[in-house]
Amino acid sequence: MRDFMELEKRYAFDVFPKRDIVLVRGENARVWDADGREYIDCVAGHGVASIGHANARIAEAISEQARTLISCPGIFYNDRRAELLEKLAAIAPGNLNRAFLCNSGAESIEAALKFARFTTGKTEFVCAMRGFHGRTMGALSATFNPKYRKEFQPLVPGFHFVPFNNFEKLQEKISDDTAAVLLEVVQGEGGVNIGQREYFEQVRELCTERGVLLIIDEVQTGFCRTGEMFACEHFDLQPDMLCLAKAMAGGVPMGAVLCAEGIEVPVGRHGTTFGGNPLACAAAIAAIEFMQQENLAEQAREKGDYLVSKLRQLELKRVREIRHLGLMIGIELKEKSKPYILALLEQGVLALPAGATVIRLLPPLTIGYEELDVVAGRIRGVGV
Repeated sequence: MRDFMELEKRYAFDVFPKRDIVLVRGENARVWDADGREYIDCVAGHGVASIGHANARIAEAISEQARTLISCPGIFYNDRRAELLEKLAAIAPGNLNRAFLCNSGAESIEAALKFARFTTGKTEFVCAMRGFHGRTMGALSATFNPKYRKEFQPLVPGFHFVPFNNFEKLQEKISDDTAAVLLEVVQGEGGVNIGQREYFEQVRELCTERGVLLIIDEVQTGFCRTGEMFACEHFDLQPDMLCLAKAMAGGVPMGAVLCAEGIEVPVGRHGTTFGGNPLACAAAIAAIEFMQQENLAEQAREKGDYLVSKLRQLELKRVREIRHLGLMIGIELKEKSKPYILALLEQGVLALPAGATVIRLLPPLTIGYEELDVVAGRIRGVGV
């Protein structure tokens, strides 16, 4: 294992806060390191592996497509791409019946920002404090946390930040130059902060009245994570654009922007080399069909409620609050979370931070109840 670690240290840019394990294999909600040690994975690639690691249906779809056609640029039509576009339109909330396919969450945000500027002829955006939308220059401009932004100034101008769930502050920032409001339904990186129904209703009404587009970022919350196919469905929220990625293709890099009628993107104004390639489309078709056939939204609701109930019964002494929507769980502590995340690693549970004091759990939606019991027990066992 040390040999692999040294190779990465020697040749890779050191941009990730590495943990000292080398993961080499996965099966459903469990992963193994190069020394053969087993872990319950509540990171799941930052929410990517929602249908479990090494899912057989995804593997079969990828294998078959790789032997058929891997790459097909957008200047040609393609059968797998057409099938996926039809499927996305069928599962999308409201009237989001067109899509731009790309490769990641940040790319989906970048596309949505360009589409909003072109469609409205306006240049400014209103975003939420504690919001996170990615690390490319446009997405970073919409991201609040100064630690991600400060070394890369000047960023794209025209982005304004207001407190999440505070409609009055948002309303004050809307101007004649506002192209769009960009929000998450649940702020994942910002601490698993959940939006309120009344807030979203007011924002939607205001955007409609003022001719401002509403972009909802569901890069992390989309595809059953929160107990609905898309988290905005919890609130009957109808965005003008919906940004997606992470779990979309079962682990294969893929993103999308779903768009309502009226969003204008003429020929030549945007593009991508790899976006919508047949391999990723085949994986996404298989992943979405698996989600539907296995009722993963319902599983996420039931398992999230189960795990949170177990945690609350433990009366954990260092916990200030537990927030969750489906299997997107934030355990806010009264102190820094990092020592407990590292302690969980030693106990065979992989978890994430969400800000300085929150332990974030994003297990595969296919995780078993016995594994959830183990996770709860080990959280108590490390002194949380």
